[in-house]
Amino acid sequence: MNIKQFYDEGLAHASYAIESEGLIALVDPGRNPNPYYDFAETCGGKIVAVIETHPHADFVSSHLEFHQNEDATIYVSKLVEADYPHSSFDEGDSFKLGKLSFHALHTPGHSPDSISVILKDENGKDYALFSGDTLFIGDVGRPDLREKAGNMKAQRKELAQMMYKTVQTKLKPLSDDIIVYPAHGAGSLCGKNLSDERQSTIGEQRENNWAFGDLDEKSFVDSLLEGQPYIPKYFSYDVDMNKTGAPAYQRSISRVGIWSEGASISEGSLIIDARKKETFAEGHIPGSINIMNGAKFETWLGSIVAPEEHFFLVSDSIAELEDLINKASKIGYEQLIKAAVINPKGMSARESSFNVDEFKTNPDKFTIVDIRSRDENHNSPIFEKAMNIPLQELRERTVEIPDEKPILVHCAGGYRSAAGSSIVAGQKQNVEVFDFSEEIKNFQ
Repeated sequence: MNIKQFYDEGLAHASYAIESEGLIALVDPGRNPNPYYDFAETCGGKIVAVIETHPHADFVSSHLEFHQNEDATIYVSKLVEADYPHSSFDEGDSFKLGKLSFHALHTPGHSPDSISVILKDENGKDYALFSGDTLFIGDVGRPDLREKAGNMKAQRKELAQMMYKTVQTKLKPLSDDIIVYPAHGAGSLCGKNLSDERQSTIGEQRENNWAFGDLDEKSFVDSLLEGQPYIPKYFSYDVDMNKTGAPAYQRSISRVGIWSEGASISEGSLIIDARKKETFAEGHIPGSINIMNGAKFETWLGSIVAPEEHFFLVSDSIAELEDLINKASKIGYEQLIKAAVINPKGMSARESSFNVDEFKTNPDKFTIVDIRSRDENHNSPIFEKAMNIPLQELRERTVEIPDEKPILVHCAGGYRSAAGSSIVAGQKQNVEVFDFSEEIKNFQ
């Protein structure tokens, strides 16, 4: 038996390859199939099965591509009503892979169609649980993503109640020594208190995961519903794409045209400029949004840009544009890119430099906009008079910001404020807009 975890830091997404006697099954694979093919080549195996624990909201899976290219069987719950060829995999169902076997458990709560998968070893002993978005290390999956997405919708309270029953009747009875392999770790928006640890055991979760505590149903539901993070704009889009099956990765990203330096972008276009904020400040196309290329680029792209919008990508090298296209493809957004452009024509807009000493002398001179989440603002307030408009809502709510005074935008460390200040500046062209940037750390 050979189990390999693949971990995508940008989306905090974990997927798995399990090999036995040259046969390989994948669990919740990401969009790019190449790492899994590399694994198969390394161990001299063939990918014959893909298990989808549910239609994921935060990333696009390559399950359909493996079926088309390798004739791999896709196993998924019948409740998904998947539009791609598949084999129903529900509680009581199982299949063999070499000397191993996989057994489905219906574990609703994160979604009504979620399954977890028990892996039995060569001796028929329960060895591991691939828990999808049901059980995380230190937490369970959020229950509020399927109110408006997927064929099978459910209200958050109803799903939270389902999760309680799942924990009580499906997870708690499992043996302590079973290894837990979740689909996400810390930083994922599919839960709120995920650990940095990437695997655990049922016994460890019994001791350390709040969901395994001695809670009645109401207390459990209230705790689960409280304080969940925001829902990015792209989540329902990805649920639908995963139910249908995404287009082949390489063919899809190759369709994105990369334009040479100095090309013209039509006026009024939505432009995502991924260059460093210092470079962006020196010159950019008016109205561009500065989502810097970084660890969370794809999440913020899908939080700021809606799936019905099309946009241009801007950077200063082919290598970075290729990286950005790949990141966009993780959430299916490569299909929304009109073109990727190297330093296009018309980069005439400049950002005013922020004078922190002037702010310290007269803070009331500025309208302060805090673009952190509501919980961040509530739990760790920085400026008493700041307006709180979370970044993911800012494009739609910039009109609420008064323009009688210069506007100062801040987050917690400077990454989000680069995007936020560019959004406000693009819509508030008759007032100075400043980015607090990293200086905010000195005021916390």
